This record gives sequence, structure tokens and C-alpha cells, in this order.
Amino acid sequence: MKKKRKKKDFIIHSDSAICGIRIAAQAAATVKNQLAEIVRPGMSTKEIDNLASALISSTGGRSAFLGYRGFPGQICISVNDEVVHGIGSDTKIIKHGDLLSLDIGVNINGYIGDNAISVFIGGGEQPEEIERLMSGTKVSLEAGINAALPGNRIRDISKAVEKTAKRFNLSIVQEYVGHGCGVELHEPPEIPNYKTLKPGPVLRPGMVLAIEPMLNLGKRNVITDKDGWTVRTKDGRLSAHFEHMVLVTEKYPEILTWQKT
Repeated sequence: MKKKRKKKDFIIHSDSAICGIRIAAQAAATVKNQLAEIVRPGMSTKEIDNLASALISSTGGRSAFLGYRGFPGQICISVNDEVVHGIGSDTKIIKHGDLLSLDIGVNINGYIGDNAISVFIGGGEQPEEIERLMSGTKVSLEAGINAALPGNRIRDISKAVEKTAKRFNLSIVQEYVGHGCGVELHEPPEIPNYKTLKPGPVLRPGMVLAIEPMLNLGKRNVITDKDGWTVRTKDGRLSAHFEHMVLVTEKYPEILTWQKT
């Protein structure tokens, strides 16, 4: 009887694959930053989705999300209490003071770039609670990235995110986690934003990780809308989402979705 092959719990990407992943990651970063600058009150989320499609095409790529497990949008567009997987709609209009999360995935020649950002709509001074949510989520992401060092384990990333989120008095969505990424949108390992009993694999050069805290002002509990995709906070409080793709190297983590000038 043939012995079953053990399922991989991580992927080490080749130098040639990393070159392709870098290109896709930079494309995803470009689209993310362009959209973040363009979105404004009065736009529908469907209009934003259509614009994302055009911007992704201009990079020479295609959406990594469209059709993935049946997802109907070009990108994920989540508003206010929506955490992730929001779908563009002609009837959902962005208003001044909204908190908009944009999650963008780009596929170029079979390589994937994936990143996310939350944007306060309308400019001006942010309410104190939104400032805490945005800052706390960004700093939690930075803490997770800083822990992506060779020899550490996945749990070290999770622990760093959790510790920072608690410092900002934010709750952590536990149903959705970060993940490996590169030649597929979701690769092993999973990267929870909270410390688990399992340490996870040792981090090694060549691993590409999508680290993405999803933090709430209220409680951590979430529900899914009738569309089967849109995830929102159960208590209706605001949620924020930031994501970067990171390459584990021999020394310090390389942020692949950091926009190069």
C-alpha cells in the first residue's frame, strides 16, 4: 500500500517564483494605493469595483478574487461594520465619515499579490474611536511583520498582533486569518491574529506570508450576510483591515506590497 504523502504545512518559494510574486505584489500595491486616493463620497461600491477592474487590467494582471470559490467581485469592498468579503453594489453609496476597507488581489502570469487597506472617507479629522481603530490595526500589522524573522514560528507573529491589538483595546476577529500566498491565493500556513496552542511551522527564508489583522471596536463576534459572502460584526461596531505580503529572508522581513517609488 502506497504511503500517503504528508500535507505540507508551509511552502518555500524558488528564486524564480519570488521574482514573479514580487511583480504581482507590486501590482496589487499600486492598485490599492490608487483606489485609496480615488474613492470619495457619492461613489457606489460597484463603481469602485469596476474601477478596480480597470486598474488591475492596467497592470497586465487580472483579479485574483473574481470567481475564487465563486466570489462575484473584482475586489472585496467592506464598509463600516463589514469586516471582509464585501461585494460591490450599485445601491451601496459611500458617504462622508464612512470607514472603507479595500482588499485587492492581483494575478500576473500565475503569481499572486494580495493586500488590504482601510480608508476614512471624506477627509478631515477622524473621530477618536476611528483613529484608535485605524492606528491600532496598522500598528498590529507592523508588529506581526516585525516578528516574521527566520527561526521564529507562526505563533510569534500571532502573539505580536494580539499583544498590540489588546494595547489599543481592540478585539480580534478569529474566524478569518492570514495565510501563505504566492502561486495560489491561499497557501499554507494559516496565520491567526491571536496566539494559539499550536506553534505553527518555523519561519524559513523563501516563505511568503500574507499578514492581515482584522480588528473591531466592539466584540470579536461576526456574522455572514444572506449573500453568503459579506462578513460583518455582530454588534454593528466598526471594523478595520490592513494586510501586507511579506517575504521571510535570511535577515529581516521584506514587505513585498510596500509601494516602491
